[in-house]
Amino acid sequence: MSRHNQKGVAIIEFAIVLPLLLLLVFGAIEFGLLFYNKQVITNASREGARAAIVKPDPKNPIDIPKIVTDYCNENLIDLGGNAKVPKKIELLTSGDYITVNLEYTYDFLFMPFFGFDPSITITGKTVMRME
Repeated sequence: MSRHNQKGVAIIEFAIVLPLLLLLVFGAIEFGLLFYNKQVITNASREGARAAIVKPDPKNPIDIPKIVTDYCNENLIDLGGNAKVPKKIELLTSGDYITVNLEYTYDFLFMPFFGFDPSITITGKTVMRME
C-alpha cells in the first residue's frame, strides 16, 4: 500500500480513541475530587467531635454545626458551584461517647455526560469518648 492511500488513517484512529481518552482523563479528575471531598467530610466530622468533647463553657457554648460547616466551606472542592454545606449534621450522645454523622451530596460535573448518576451522597462518621 502506498503512503498516498493512508493520509486520513491517523485522524480516524484518533477520532476512535478520543472518547476513551476523554473518559479516562475526566474520570480521573472527577473521582479524584470525589475522594478528596470524602476525606474532607470525614475530617469535618472529626473536627465537630473534637469540639464536642471539650469541656463546655456555660457562658460560651460551642456551636458544633457551625464548626463543621466552616470546615467544609474552607476545604471542600465543588466545581458545580453548589453550596459547600453538609445536607445533614447529626450529633448523638450515648453514655460517654459522642457521634457526629455528616451527609454531603457531591454533584458530578463531567460524569453525567458519560451516563453516570449526576450526584452521590458522601457520609462521614466519627465516634469519640467524652471525658
